[in-house]
Amino acid sequence: MFVKKADGSLRLVVDYWKLNEVTYKNVYPLPRQDDLMAKLRNARIFTKLDLRWGYNNIRIKEGNKWKTAFRTKYGLFEYLVMPFGLTNAPAAFQHFMNNLFRDLIDVTVVIYLDNVLIFLENPKDHPTHVREVLSQLMKNQLFCKLSKCHFHVTMVDYLGIVISPTSFSMDQKKIEAVASWPQPRTVKQVQAFLGFVNYLCRFIPNFSSVAQPLHNLTKKETPWSWNKAKEDAFQELKNLVTKSPVLIHSNPELPYYLETNASGVAMGAILSQRGSDNWLHPIAYMSKSFSGAEANYNTHDKELLAIIKALEEWQIFLEATNKPIQVFTDHRNLEYWREAQTFNQRHAWWHTFLSDFNFKIHYCPGKQSGKPDALSRRMDYTDLPMEPEVMLPSEVFANTLEEELEIVTEIRSRLKEDPSLEQIIQFLTEDADNAPPSIQKAYQDYDWEEDLLWY
Repeated sequence: MFVKKADGSLRLVVDYWKLNEVTYKNVYPLPRQDDLMAKLRNARIFTKLDLRWGYNNIRIKEGNKWKTAFRTKYGLFEYLVMPFGLTNAPAAFQHFMNNLFRDLIDVTVVIYLDNVLIFLENPKDHPTHVREVLSQLMKNQLFCKLSKCHFHVTMVDYLGIVISPTSFSMDQKKIEAVASWPQPRTVKQVQAFLGFVNYLCRFIPNFSSVAQPLHNLTKKETPWSWNKAKEDAFQELKNLVTKSPVLIHSNPELPYYLETNASGVAMGAILSQRGSDNWLHPIAYMSKSFSGAEANYNTHDKELLAIIKALEEWQIFLEATNKPIQVFTDHRNLEYWREAQTFNQRHAWWHTFLSDFNFKIHYCPGKQSGKPDALSRRMDYTDLPMEPEVMLPSEVFANTLEEELEIVTEIRSRLKEDPSLEQIIQFLTEDADNAPPSIQKAYQDYDWEEDLLWY
């Protein structure tokens, strides 16, 4: 079948799902959007190139062409070049482009598939680098589509994000597309909407929490029901996109401010820095749902996990900073996380990860911190007065229970007789550190203390 491209021309698309099912997957990574954007923080001038024919620039290996055969009313045809629709096409093409520009990647060029962006801090040197890239393309018989190229500009739309020397913002066309998105009528239409806005979640505070009712609707066991909760989530996401803030470039010479928050099902974070006006401006938003096991963690662990996930997400910025990262949370006990006396294996892993970062945790009551976007405009967190807060109601101390020795002894003896727990106990008691990563991940929520298995 043919599908319309953005310029109105047609592209032949073949359904290769059966071939893809039996194809060994090429795991060559595609660049992460936030990694690409991080490379551009000092750039002042840009040139964007768009290659003609994309994947079709790579020839198919002799002997493999028959695998791409497709049927038409005029007979069978097979591709001589790599078509769209093959599961390994993106990875193979990214590998090809990275190899072609390996000396320039992340220095003066970033590449995402057939989208090439040349960036430089000094405009005077920019033409030289543009000629270098164009020369390399010509040597390899690769050509650009002039109508989609932009030369020597100070603002450019790259991968749907508008980039300038001072900031990132959302492409206005994408904002308009979301604003006019009709109400989904099927699960596939919900998935299409979520897929579109998920690409923009860098600009959307609390994305996972807001989108949760729609995500629930896409689960196999959930019957279709478009109720008020789904409609509210749909409209709120559209509203957040249309009001999306401008994000600034990070500056490694300035301290970072990180605010995190965890709810029952998801966590959110905002990374900020002070601008020349001395106000905090957002660099990026992040929001992730908790997995099944994570959703069962207690409040302390969820709040600490929110910090860990945020540090992982923005590791490219935060790991090497020489100024302490100022972390703000509405969970007071996290201020003393280093002094914790009780550890399980999960906590030990977390503490090892956190030791790679230079940060200080500050308590900021939820009712004072407000939403992440409001917090990003605060003048100074440290001016917030500490308010007394009850961490645990007195009733919990009156309802404590000590286990009887007979019960504990019975549990200990039965544990070793349970074949379903044999592998877990062996992992925890023998050589957990040398176990394969998949096993470590599977059993990370278990702990072995005093000959008892804890979860």
